[in-house]
Amino acid sequence: MIEKELYLEVKDVHKSYRIGKKEISVLRGVNMSVARGSWVSLLGASGSGKTTLLNILGILERPDAGNVVCGGVNYSNLSQRQSGYFRNKRIGFIFQAYHMMPELNILENVMLPGRLNSAASADLRTRAEELLDKMGLSDRLKHRPSELSGGEQQRAAIARALINSPELILADEPTGNLDSKTGSGILDIFQQLHQETTAPSIVMITHNQAIAELGDTILNLKDGVLTEN
Repeated sequence: MIEKELYLEVKDVHKSYRIGKKEISVLRGVNMSVARGSWVSLLGASGSGKTTLLNILGILERPDAGNVVCGGVNYSNLSQRQSGYFRNKRIGFIFQAYHMMPELNILENVMLPGRLNSAASADLRTRAEELLDKMGLSDRLKHRPSELSGGEQQRAAIARALINSPELILADEPTGNLDSKTGSGILDIFQQLHQETTAPSIVMITHNQAIAELGDTILNLKDGVLTEN
């Protein structure tokens, strides 16, 4: 069996927050490795720091100490502007709340990260339409988010996350707001994506053991450190 190339490496990451006079230590020396194209599931109790870790992986927050190296790039070497470019070009985010722009239709929402990346408009529109068709939303292009069900909005959010062909997908409880049947459909999309030849690496937060087992590796976050299941 050919060993996959290492894509994401987290080394001794610490993160604390100050609330009033009290300092809360959330991450206390987190280490993790993610191979290119692999799917890592993150389990942990509410408040254990899973979302904080995901935000650090997506350069939305900076660690107090430690390093994150993604695709050969050390985050600590990136300026704020470089971080924004890297995040938009190489990372796709999928949240429990869909974070759609309410004033834009679904096609425009999906195209938005590509516009920020200065992609050619015609090519961008074609790719967005293809992704939405793949998500079963080709008849919803002109609908606003409020006109879609939760499952449809989440499928559109996945299309938006994929618009720039990211190398890394960060998913925070992507089925958390959905009923079991709709959530199962979303997980089918993740499984299909994971099987593609050029599949991105996936790091998914979930509280559900059965969902976690869809991944290649399960990591548990407890007391600020990660352990393999």
